Amino acid sequence: MERRNVGILGATGAVGQRFIQLLADHPWFNITWLAASDRSAGKTYAEACAWRLDTPLPERIAKMVLQPNQPEGAGSDLPRIIFSSVDSDIAKELEPKFAAAGCAVISNSSAFRMGADVPLVVPEVNLGHLEVIESQATRKTSGGFLVTNPNCCAIGLVLPLAALEHHFGIEKLFVMTMQAVSGAGYPGVPSLDILGNVIPFIKNEEEKLQEEVGKLLGGNDATSFKPADITVSAMCNRVPVLEGHTECVSVKLRKPATAEQILAAWDSFTPLDGRGFNGMQLPSAPANPVAYEDGQTRPQPRLDLMRGNGMATTVGRLRPCSLFDWKFTLLSHNTIRGAAGAAILNAEILAVLGKLDFKKFPPVNSATAKELVQA
Repeated sequence: MERRNVGILGATGAVGQRFIQLLADHPWFNITWLAASDRSAGKTYAEACAWRLDTPLPERIAKMVLQPNQPEGAGSDLPRIIFSSVDSDIAKELEPKFAAAGCAVISNSSAFRMGADVPLVVPEVNLGHLEVIESQATRKTSGGFLVTNPNCCAIGLVLPLAALEHHFGIEKLFVMTMQAVSGAGYPGVPSLDILGNVIPFIKNEEEKLQEEVGKLLGGNDATSFKPADITVSAMCNRVPVLEGHTECVSVKLRKPATAEQILAAWDSFTPLDGRGFNGMQLPSAPANPVAYEDGQTRPQPRLDLMRGNGMATTVGRLRPCSLFDWKFTLLSHNTIRGAAGAAILNAEILAVLGKLDFKKFPPVNSATAKELVQA
């Protein structure tokens, strides 16, 4: 696979740092451009960023100078692939500009997830939704487009749900989340609020989860999406755990299923063949995106967080539900599979599908970027 240059919007934030960590030695992508807010532009990354991950800040990245978070003026230094990890309000302004300027914007933001022509993608679940990219207006002019990955809890949830939907159909779903503090970014939740405590509210989380599951498990044609007919109720809580979102799930299936059949459905859920897509090894794809952990006390963040290098969902405690049919507990890594890792896997799939080839579109420079953005 050709190694492509990439940039990161919101590079100094919590998810931006995770992007840098995961992309530092990536065989397909090379970080050449970093952007941040006006107060950080012009500084080196080391000067502007308080690095908070458990691996060293790469020396090459530390020396890079942060650029203004606008495509205009970047000239030929602007890569055609942009990973976005900015807040939703900022994303609403910036991401369309970069798409208009000819960039593939692969976003972790919630701003455009429910857009009528914007794919919301977990590759193992709804790979075909990426075809709607070709209907986006910017794709037809500059070659740029926008793709998003879901809410951090929705990603961990839909991996085991996709197998159940395929084999048995899902009619109703109840989910209660216990979400790690890292999901709030840095500095996040004040320690006096969260230590020894549970906060039973996370702004907009329940709405995101209830909306996104239907889009992810639904169908599509060339230009639009049709949500799955599933009723979803969600309750979201912040808990004093550093990394890892735990979810308690109850499902009502459309066809009867035994525990053995459900376990077999999860065990056989390898839509990327465990080797990659079209026989090509995807660097970030877990061989088994859903792993069942037997035992009454699993999964746990301390024990199961890094399954599949943080890209797999661990499921446990499958048992009958007196309200619906079955209930179970799941765990996923919220800043790897639930954020930066999800976007990187989307980029890998886009590369294999040829969506990151821009040869038929004009190269980006300062003049064309400004002209396209204004148009």
